[in-house]
Amino acid sequence: MNILKKAGVFIAALLLSLTMLSSFAYAADYTIVPNDSLYHIGLLFKTSANALMSDNNLSSSVIYPGQKIMVPAQVYTVKSGDTMFLIATRHNISLADLRKANNKWDNLIIPGQRLILPGIKPTGGSTGSSSNSSSSATPGSGTVIPYKNSEVDLLARLIAAEAIGEPYDAMVAVGAVVVNRVKSPEWPNSISAVINHVSAGHYQFSPVQNGFINKPATDDTIRAAWAALYGADPSKGAMFYYDSSSTNQWIRSKPVTARIGNMIFAK
Repeated sequence: MNILKKAGVFIAALLLSLTMLSSFAYAADYTIVPNDSLYHIGLLFKTSANALMSDNNLSSSVIYPGQKIMVPAQVYTVKSGDTMFLIATRHNISLADLRKANNKWDNLIIPGQRLILPGIKPTGGSTGSSSNSSSSATPGSGTVIPYKNSEVDLLARLIAAEAIGEPYDAMVAVGAVVVNRVKSPEWPNSISAVINHVSAGHYQFSPVQNGFINKPATDDTIRAAWAALYGADPSKGAMFYYDSSSTNQWIRSKPVTARIGNMIFAK
């Protein structure tokens, strides 16, 4: 009987532990909101801006509303009877921090909903989405095409090579041309493939050939890259761009969609 009782206790404990584990994931994707900074996000999740940059393969501290970044926090799955207040109290975090981490300012939650628990470090494992954040292209919240974190940097470096010294709208427009090509069935379907595309023996973007694309991006070009990814398009649907001093008759024969600074955009 004692053996049976012990076995029953063990099974009950095992089931309880599995139930508890099933309520948590061990990393979280936080969505940037307006006026966020890596410094303040670090304070909320008890980490540093440098750690956030490293974990997310960011080359700059510039972030953009709607962008998702990985943060070291547990993710809790709401159960029947839960409230925001009870979840915060149970996990010894402030209700304000719980709301902030989830951009959740009302009290409506439903069973199965997932909430980030700020300040509670992961205790093991990771979510599937987190492990692939830098290697597989995924559409961010509100972005118009899928991207890898490394491709955001690549796009920003192309913008720097092509449009440094030009108005900010020209920088965004250069990024938009790449985005427009990714969206078009006539071009490769990823940022890196479009930028590195060679057609009839010619590089589509000269900075890839001359090496200028290897120069670091700036805060402005990173911001411009994100703007293009979120759908800003001062080029007005262009697929090409060139400098106003260009004498290439083939490119000049294309219908012009926009002129910004010294840059001309065309379809």
